[in-house]
Amino acid sequence: MARSSSIQLDSFELTIGEIENADLDALHTLSLSVGWPHRAEDWQIVREMGRGVVARDAIGRVLGSAMWFDFAPDFTTLGMVITSPRLQMLGTGRWMMEHVIAQTGSRALGLNATRAAKRLYQSLGFRAEKIVYQCNGEAVSPPEVPLPPRTRLRALDQADHTEIAALDLAAYGADRMPVLARLLNVSKGLALIRDGRIVAFSLCRRFGRGHVIGPVVAASDEEAIAVVRPHVADHAGSFLRIDTRQQSGAFPQFIAQSGLPVYDTVTSMSMRRAWLQGDGAQPSGGGPLIYGLASQALG
Repeated sequence: MARSSSIQLDSFELTIGEIENADLDALHTLSLSVGWPHRAEDWQIVREMGRGVVARDAIGRVLGSAMWFDFAPDFTTLGMVITSPRLQMLGTGRWMMEHVIAQTGSRALGLNATRAAKRLYQSLGFRAEKIVYQCNGEAVSPPEVPLPPRTRLRALDQADHTEIAALDLAAYGADRMPVLARLLNVSKGLALIRDGRIVAFSLCRRFGRGHVIGPVVAASDEEAIAVVRPHVADHAGSFLRIDTRQQSGAFPQFIAQSGLPVYDTVTSMSMRRAWLQGDGAQPSGGGPLIYGLASQALG
């Protein structure tokens, strides 16, 4: 696939540069231009977890971005693909995506596509798998609910990193140990314990206009609600967000009742092999499931 380091689009001459060399304020301005909520601090976190490129014009302005995140030896997610509104429809997105895809070799690829970008990704060979529901709003204090039988809640700490990474691997299908380590540093985490083992967990961190919950890993709606409910209660009256692929059942009902209706959707897509286990709604073999995404870039 072509990956020219420069391109002429209308009156703009663009060149590819490394995202690690881009100014955080410039990246923040880029995401604001398309209505994305990322703060400069959010850009810093995601930039530490992956690699990427930016498109610069002749005077050095950042007018596009794209990133990739390697998990396991054969799987990569793509994200933070943004094109300045003034360059949309001129081929900037395709040019950056071709460059990024070339960096991934023969790896299987996954991404979450906005409605505006879905057609581009389909033209590049990605196939749609599952809808992601972006739920956000002013959180409402949830009612008390009993924990699942024989379980208790406790806070997560760094000592739990290996155990939650193993649970996440079983649900996600690829090793996100470095991502979880970074997110643990900036998140409040909760674990659901049964017979001395972590059977479900959730993380919640500052993001955008308020806080975001994710990832959330559990084997049932009941377990997922147990580890999410305290975060909702903590942030009642303030802006809260969770992204989930759960369309029906007790968990999405709980999210809606917590003041977090569906605001928008994106589509999980893959290239070279299927990304999501089972149908994306039920884990294969009855194991744990991703109830809340780590982010739309990381899945």
